[in-house]
Amino acid sequence: MTRLLPIVCLFLSEATLAEAALQESETHELTSYQQYQAWLENLLLELGADGQFDPEKGIDWSVMPGPFYTPEKKFGIGVSAVGLYKPDINDIDSQPSSITVNGFGSINGAYGVSINNANYLNNDKYRLFVDAELTDSPDVFHGMGVDAGIHNERVNYDRRSYSASITGMTRVLPFTYLGIGLSFFHNEASNAKQENTHIPWIGDDLAEFPSTQRNIGSMLNLTYDSRDFALNASKGRLIELEYQHFSTELGSDNDFERVRLNYSDYRALSSTPGVLAWQIRSESNFGDVSWDQMAMLGGAEALRGYEQGQYRGRNMLISQVEYRQPLSGRHGIVYWLGAGTLAEEFDQLGQDEWLYSVGVGYRFEIKQRVNLRLDIGFGNDQSGFYFAINEAF
Repeated sequence: MTRLLPIVCLFLSEATLAEAALQESETHELTSYQQYQAWLENLLLELGADGQFDPEKGIDWSVMPGPFYTPEKKFGIGVSAVGLYKPDINDIDSQPSSITVNGFGSINGAYGVSINNANYLNNDKYRLFVDAELTDSPDVFHGMGVDAGIHNERVNYDRRSYSASITGMTRVLPFTYLGIGLSFFHNEASNAKQENTHIPWIGDDLAEFPSTQRNIGSMLNLTYDSRDFALNASKGRLIELEYQHFSTELGSDNDFERVRLNYSDYRALSSTPGVLAWQIRSESNFGDVSWDQMAMLGGAEALRGYEQGQYRGRNMLISQVEYRQPLSGRHGIVYWLGAGTLAEEFDQLGQDEWLYSVGVGYRFEIKQRVNLRLDIGFGNDQSGFYFAINEAF
């Protein structure tokens, strides 16, 4: 997970004042502070963070860099970029398509890049999603289950991973889509080392990481999606049921199945400005599931405030609720509560300890209804800073 230096939030919080400084400069001599504000506004415009979307540009890009620090990656620079576009400029029914790119590099040699591409086509009759990720970075493993994540000493290892997926969907009923897809995962683990070998290990034997792990699977998806804008919904509902089948016949190292369910709801409030959003997600894995394909809690989306990789298991359940409050200009603030747990069997979910998350986040609109987010989340004796584009859910 990415812990961003708080200076980025302060840097962006000047943007509205900077715009006013530019307007005042037309008739008055600028003070030093106003000159700084004007410089900041010009910089944001150069980065494409104008708060607008112009479909005439083809792909309308915005790029935002920022420093970060994590114990594993040390100091580094992260870059988040989003491009909005209309495949058919005359298509007034489809929401803008998007390309989101997140990358990082750190002083200890860790690096990674991810690309998420969402296409809304032919008056939203068809949808095409393409995702890819490359990472070479330190990672952690604590075993399987909540108890193992809490009590086991961490195993540090180096992980190199490649993944890609493609999903095509067609509308079969109003707001309802049926899709098929294919997923590919390749993971390499090396230099695994337990921090404290004198503490007993809870659960299965300490993982003996294979030199490589490859999994390829097919996917079926049924989705109901009435959201007004996928990247930052203010109203509507998303219900997703996804089934994945990983098979040695497709070239996978393991035979297993995965079922995911996601329910997300978004309500514009009438009594106070803002949006109330909540989500319930579950994931269940059956069969010979490899260590790298277990469900995971933590990270920038699934229970912020916990280190991704510490809590893994066959079955996962999380719920989170978020109040998204607009402030003046392009600024906003977010508050959330969340809870999650893991289990070996689906009917055992809730029997192990629950992990809780609470946090607050800053939002800055870099493109029309597309936010840069800076979140700080607090978990059970943990915390994390997150820097990304688009909402957590």
